[in-house]
Amino acid sequence: MDRPSFSDLKNAIRTIPDHPAPGILFRDITTLLGDARAFRRAVDELVQPFAGLKIAKIAGIEARGFILGGAVAHQLSAGFVPVRKKGKLPFQTVSMPYSLEYGSDEIEVHKDAVSPGERVLLVDDLVATGGTAEAAVKLLSSLGAEVVAACFIVDLPDLGGADKVRRLGVPVRTLVSFEGH
Repeated sequence: MDRPSFSDLKNAIRTIPDHPAPGILFRDITTLLGDARAFRRAVDELVQPFAGLKIAKIAGIEARGFILGGAVAHQLSAGFVPVRKKGKLPFQTVSMPYSLEYGSDEIEVHKDAVSPGERVLLVDDLVATGGTAEAAVKLLSSLGAEVVAACFIVDLPDLGGADKVRRLGVPVRTLVSFEGH
């Protein structure tokens, strides 16, 4: 059986117009997740460049990054670190604020989620403006982790988020891109 192509991955992602606001094209990966072949291909492609690089932890950004990050962690025999919105984790945490289009928010991880020097791969479904990913890189780095790369299925390059993460010295891997917002 042939593996799905990158265009198949792109076609497996549903576009929802005017969500969450007029003029926005929401890229919904739940359809990709529901397609066994596309989901497997996406995880394989996210993992492939990092196999054998001794990645200690996968940090997945809430919420779809948990799904992808768990699968990537399993494939790389790595631990999993949930990067959550403030107030969701039960133990001692460290947090990092980030800017939203209208206001700000904070993400956090447990203080003991990573150890100094651990090699960490950041995973989420999509990079748009890059605020959350940038905050996650800074947060993990503040705990002494070495963020070796950030991986996303979807890039919205017109919003500049992947470049924002690259400016932190973190390579970015994306599988498909969509123009616009």
